[in-house]
Amino acid sequence: MAEDERVRLFCALRLPEPVLDAFVEWQLGLELPQGVRPVPRENAHITLAFLGWWPVGRIDEPVESLRRRAPRIAPPRFAVERYRETRSVGMLVLSEDRGAARLAYGLQRDLLGKVERFPWLPHVTLLRFRTRPRLRPPMPDPGPVSPSDAAVYRSVLRATGAQYEVLETVALGG
Repeated sequence: MAEDERVRLFCALRLPEPVLDAFVEWQLGLELPQGVRPVPRENAHITLAFLGWWPVGRIDEPVESLRRRAPRIAPPRFAVERYRETRSVGMLVLSEDRGAARLAYGLQRDLLGKVERFPWLPHVTLLRFRTRPRLRPPMPDPGPVSPSDAAVYRSVLRATGAQYEVLETVALGG
């Protein structure tokens, strides 16, 4: 890759396998209308900071920020609170965790120079659509959602949807 080339990056908490199993089971149990597609298991995560198009020559910056900040927070504990839809995605909103919020805001300040406009909302996007289906699905019960690590991801846009590639993982501390 050329130094001036850009890649789409974000930092996120990775989900434990049993939680991913529960979310996939939940997706499979839904009666989805035409045009609604489940997010692939390998793409499920809790976004901390979306960096957008990032220069390849500066790819070490998000990795270093994550390495510096992630060991300072204990593994968070979330619970699934509710389902929410935006114009293009269906998500499971999670309970708040102060340590994870500190990590999210710290990464945003380090890498974007500011905190995003809206407060950080811990969630997992599990459905995508072009027209909002206004679903009212039952809530899954994955038990406590407690990620043990975070990662810097590269997002590659494809005709079939985004494909996420983990560039670096960092264990959470505490």
